[in-house]
Amino acid sequence: MTSIRITEPRSKLSVTAVLLPAKAPENADFLTLYLATPRAVPGIHAMWTGPEISCPVPSADLEGQAYARPLPAENATLTPQPGDIVLSYVPPRMWGGNPNAIFDIGLFYGQGARLLFPIGWLAGSVVAQVVAEEREQFAAACGVIRRTGACDITFSLMGA
Repeated sequence: MTSIRITEPRSKLSVTAVLLPAKAPENADFLTLYLATPRAVPGIHAMWTGPEISCPVPSADLEGQAYARPLPAENATLTPQPGDIVLSYVPPRMWGGNPNAIFDIGLFYGQGARLLFPIGWLAGSVVAQVVAEEREQFAAACGVIRRTGACDITFSLMGA
């Protein structure tokens, strides 16, 4: 069983999320390849989706990489639940004409989330879930990030 360790020191975020390769194989493969080495990804509280810390994968991490390919919606949701880690893929030029694809790792921590963006509804893939016993701490830390602003969140693979 492969898991992801998600940390951010200022907020005391430190949780484990279990990957769901049986439910979202291509999306889990993307994260497994992307996180072959630990990554610090910019995180900011989302504007449109509700209780989410949005972690867009930097374009520099995608250029020329085999894992940076179009992703299907797998284990799809429009209404993520607390503890869901959702990988969202937006094709090139779909959002504001941006020539690059967007890959976003969403950390959903509370009730009432929805994947409604200025471009419309966009199904995301529930690719991992924070273990149940850490969800309260997860929500508290995400609340700190919401109040204190942008940060770098570290993602690293655990187990195999």
